[in-house]
Amino acid sequence: MWATLLFGAVASSALVIGAAIGVRFELPKRLLAMLLAFAAGALITALSFELFEDSYERGGIWLAAIGLFVGAIVFTVLSALLDRWAQPGARAKPADEYRGSAKLDTDAAAQQRPASTATTRGAAGLALLAAVTLDGVPENLALGISLTEGTGGIALLAAIFVSNFPEALVGAASMREQGRSKAQVIGLWTICAVLLTFAVLAGAAWLADTDPAVVSLPLAFAAGAVIASLADTLMPEAFEHGGPAVALSTAAGFVLSFILSLA
Repeated sequence: MWATLLFGAVASSALVIGAAIGVRFELPKRLLAMLLAFAAGALITALSFELFEDSYERGGIWLAAIGLFVGAIVFTVLSALLDRWAQPGARAKPADEYRGSAKLDTDAAAQQRPASTATTRGAAGLALLAAVTLDGVPENLALGISLTEGTGGIALLAAIFVSNFPEALVGAASMREQGRSKAQVIGLWTICAVLLTFAVLAGAAWLADTDPAVVSLPLAFAAGAVIASLADTLMPEAFEHGGPAVALSTAAGFVLSFILSLA
């Protein structure tokens, strides 16, 4: 149990580290894009080999597919609601005019970039905090399951860490631009980190020894939430501000996470 707690704390510590940097520093825009792209590559490995494959082996293709689509639908709907919360009154844009996510306002964390109205109202940072919690809970449940059953989980741990870091950095910067104190911002992200750490413990304690078909659903749900977050938020935002070079950063994240999955 102590080892599981340690893994959970390491995965969630990226939220606190990212928040601490986000409230104190401004980084180059291209660096932020590269971080997001690297996180996307790591998550591709995790959802393929740690989440969906495990779900398929436990419950079969139909259960895994249903869980994945449910996770993707739930994340997409809630993400759209969070974007509207971050930027109230804004109409939905046509696909050819889409420019990233309102809740992931990387301008707030970048050098010489004015924060958007979504950030200055303070909703962008809070919406991103809610989004991190939304896809973080099933991911951390899956991490707890994999650790208890001795299937490794190192790649999933790495993917969770590297995806949490840039999102917390941007979210904290958005809250900073809105005028929240450093202590309040770090406190909010620390609470989120504690919640996600307990999700790892919950997965290890309550789900690891249950029927394989029962475990298959949360694993597939997590995979669906991850793949939706890649298409909806991380990849569009990374490409918008990093250009074609983000392809190399995405590949690097995938390769590193794959190597860790073999350990």
